[in-house]
Amino acid sequence: MQNYDVLVIGAGPAGSSAARFSARLGLKTLMVDKRPDIGSPVRCGEGVSKAWMPEVDLKPEEHWISDEVKGARIFGPSEKKPIMLTAETAGNEVGFVVERDKFDKHLAALAAEEGADIWVKSPALSVIKEGNKIAGAMIKHNGEMVEIRAKMVIAADGFEAEFARWAGLKSTILKKNDIISAIEYRMINVDSDQDYTDFYLGSCAPAGYIWVFPKGPHEANVGIGVTISKMNDRWDVRNYLDAWIKKHPGYSKGKTIQMITGGVSVNRVKDKMSLPGLLAVGDAARLIDPITGGGIANGIISGKYAAEVAKKAIDTNDYSEMMMKNYDLMVKNKFERKHLRNWYAKEKLGTLSDDTMDKLVDVISDVRIKDISVEEILKAVQMKYPELVSQIEDLI
Repeated sequence: MQNYDVLVIGAGPAGSSAARFSARLGLKTLMVDKRPDIGSPVRCGEGVSKAWMPEVDLKPEEHWISDEVKGARIFGPSEKKPIMLTAETAGNEVGFVVERDKFDKHLAALAAEEGADIWVKSPALSVIKEGNKIAGAMIKHNGEMVEIRAKMVIAADGFEAEFARWAGLKSTILKKNDIISAIEYRMINVDSDQDYTDFYLGSCAPAGYIWVFPKGPHEANVGIGVTISKMNDRWDVRNYLDAWIKKHPGYSKGKTIQMITGGVSVNRVKDKMSLPGLLAVGDAARLIDPITGGGIANGIISGKYAAEVAKKAIDTNDYSEMMMKNYDLMVKNKFERKHLRNWYAKEKLGTLSDDTMDKLVDVISDVRIKDISVEEILKAVQMKYPELVSQIEDLI
């Protein structure tokens, strides 16, 4: 048996952030991961904004950045004039396309530099409880079962969220309409624009979108996410992506050098992300943005919050539900309003026809993003496409 102040299950961005800030706060910290190689295999589009980085003391490093973009472009089904999101109009959407395996290793290294211990190829196999408190985990490490006792446990085991579920955190359970099935190709010899990440809406990706994230000259991640409730069988998502690529000569001439698949949760912020002695962070807490599918920033920020609450709980020897609720409130105050708005947008966009989607994109593309408001959009729609007002009023 070994004793720690904090045990972190999972070494993705959220887990490494939790371990880093726990160690920085003077807590004896262990982070374990079931994989032998942190960051691999990659299961990510690899796009990330950068406005949030100072909040978590993260500085961009050249070795994990493939491309720095000027903004994002959102295309309607006809792929005419896109909505432009640039530094001047929507700074939060400007950022990097990263090498995710190198990025994850960098975050783990930051945790180690603060003093956290890290075990790889060390899966958590069961939960240890003391009464109703989560008190550690049985970890398989170097071929042996090791009992890790911890004052606080932070579940950061991603989309599967096994540990939090074993512990009894029911909010990890997802509805069918809140899961996106995704597939992505890393392609070379393509004609992507290095200055922009591109998104394509409409029937090409039902209740989802296609993305193109440039990774350098003539190289890009080309992927798709489709809500599983819109799929007839498991091959649909790949068929949609292949059909889109076939229609675009700049991509159909390309060659695929890697393919990744996975699931993404896209739901409203949960009311409960904790149990006595346990905090769930990142994907395990279902903190993916419902409209963008992005979760790296949210995971890292939630990891920092978890460390702060863990410190407070340990210092006061208070592991009650009331103490853990401090974490729930911090996360909800940070993300709930935006995620709720984006969840409603996701639900509504999935019901719009291609014609309606084109008209909506056409209107918004003519409105300065930083000036967007319900009144301004409705006024623009009323002037150009008055028949759409009733369809999009509740969306906006």
